[in-house]
Amino acid sequence: MRTAVSFLIGLVVGATGVLLYLQETAQLAIAADSTVARSGAAAATPTRRGAATSRSEPVSTQVRSEPVSTQVRSEPASTPTRRVAMSNSELLAIPVIGVTPEDLRQDFTDNRGGGRTHGALDIRAPRGTPVVAAVDGTIRKLFTSKAGGLTIYQYDVASERCYYYAHLDRYADGIREGKVVAQGDIIGYVGTTGNAPPGTPHLHFAITILTPTKEWWKGEVLDPYPLLTGGAARVTSNR
Repeated sequence: MRTAVSFLIGLVVGATGVLLYLQETAQLAIAADSTVARSGAAAATPTRRGAATSRSEPVSTQVRSEPVSTQVRSEPASTPTRRVAMSNSELLAIPVIGVTPEDLRQDFTDNRGGGRTHGALDIRAPRGTPVVAAVDGTIRKLFTSKAGGLTIYQYDVASERCYYYAHLDRYADGIREGKVVAQGDIIGYVGTTGNAPPGTPHLHFAITILTPTKEWWKGEVLDPYPLLTGGAARVTSNR
């Protein structure tokens, strides 16, 4: 009897222990499942950036390079001779070396006696001063006259105008009729030949518009003064 009771008591105690063990195991499993569920929910939920979280904007490291101009502005080169445009688009230069517009005096309409006007420009300079071609062109005539002395008639390139140089002391070497000359070429030297006063060396310079027949002794005279003083300056000889 006592043995049976002891056996029953032991059985009850053992069953109770088993029940307690199973209950504790179940609670631990439930707790583990809850933890795993919470972890999964936290991983699935995106982090919301609040005001306290600074949003990092992408920083551009690209430097905007402005186009650099490689073009060099070319300034117009200064020339030793200032010239004035004529009505036929030619360029006229003062035909005596060293003379400036300020040195010239208007005498185109001066009376030369007998009701005759001057019709030219006298450019004073020391005897022997180089006389240069006022424009590009051709030596049309070398002529010696009582009034003009030693003279040159030069046509422009288009044979529209004739340029007359008088009272020359002498011609430049190599000057001949038909010779092509460039503006600034020396063609003669200042003198007093003809009817020029011996003590007043100067160049008698005249311009005529040629007639259709192109004779060197005919044409309509032009006043050189405004053409030379409207911006012309002294010429540096080409030779």
